[in-house]
Amino acid sequence: MDQGAVMGLRLAVVGCGGMAQLHRDALAGQQRRFDVVAAVDPVPERAAEFAAAFRGARPVREVSEVVDDIDAALVIAPHHVHHDVGLRLLQSGRHVLMEKPLALDEQECRDLIRASGAGGGILMVAYPMRYHPLVLSLRDQVRSGVVGEVFQMSIWTEQYTRYADAHWANRRSTVGGGQLFSHGCHYIDLLVWLLGEPVRGSHLGTRRGTEWMEGEGTSNVQIEFASGALGYHFGTWGARATRLGYRIHVHGTSGLLDADIIEGRLRLSAGGRTRTITQVNGHDKYLAHELEHFADVIDGRAVLRTDAETALRGLQIIWRLYEAADAGVVADLRGLGFGDTAGSVTAGIIG
Repeated sequence: MDQGAVMGLRLAVVGCGGMAQLHRDALAGQQRRFDVVAAVDPVPERAAEFAAAFRGARPVREVSEVVDDIDAALVIAPHHVHHDVGLRLLQSGRHVLMEKPLALDEQECRDLIRASGAGGGILMVAYPMRYHPLVLSLRDQVRSGVVGEVFQMSIWTEQYTRYADAHWANRRSTVGGGQLFSHGCHYIDLLVWLLGEPVRGSHLGTRRGTEWMEGEGTSNVQIEFASGALGYHFGTWGARATRLGYRIHVHGTSGLLDADIIEGRLRLSAGGRTRTITQVNGHDKYLAHELEHFADVIDGRAVLRTDAETALRGLQIIWRLYEAADAGVVADLRGLGFGDTAGSVTAGIIG
């Protein structure tokens, strides 16, 4: 497909709830690449409100009403409908940018991957932190060796998130687990992206402070990597206040990289001094970069960065961590295909 074909790519936005508002603002700046022709939501008022932001877009209740009129879809629907909606689109040969997580279990994920291969549509998973300029700068600095040999990466995401009591995000069966599965999947993805092959890990989660959730509202994850480096993620939806907010630290033998996502600043501490390396707008979610990459992949000008197979491996880490936590043991994270040799994807534990 040439560049002219991609300009004006006919797009449906599936799911017009809270997250869709962030994407709406990003799409408003991408009208050269995307022509939003439909807003899909079972709540007519939500679909109508979203569609009103784009000239010519029509609000509908079901994907089936517009699948023949689109080239691609951005799916921002509840987690438990990702599988059915994604299959309908991919089996029709449409390109799909699927909000994380890809689906609720391995079988559903593999169904979507197979449908993408058979139908010829691209299946991209929305992990926008991989497209965030501060995170990209952090990655480049790590790769440059500026902090020496990395031995620890820590990520904190402290926020207060409470949905209405009947909301799907509170239920284990519809969200897929708890805070770790729903939100922490972003940061498991970042840890393996930067640190490589995981070897073993542990997870502790609690509902204390977030009793409205069926799954954990607070989680602590530790992972050991094949290099010997350690990774840590602390995530909570119960923070009544925060000092760290949204922070990434990378410790190396020569210094520290400190990425403050909210402030939009990357600092390097080395040789007895601290200096700012990168400064960006901390209020921008940079979803436009992710959308632009989606269009570039469809156009053939970019290699897909957040592909479905990689997203599945990240979810397999979480499922193994959950399973091992239930058994009171350390999770075996080997053999998921992050290293040179892809091994078995069957869940395992280390006693």
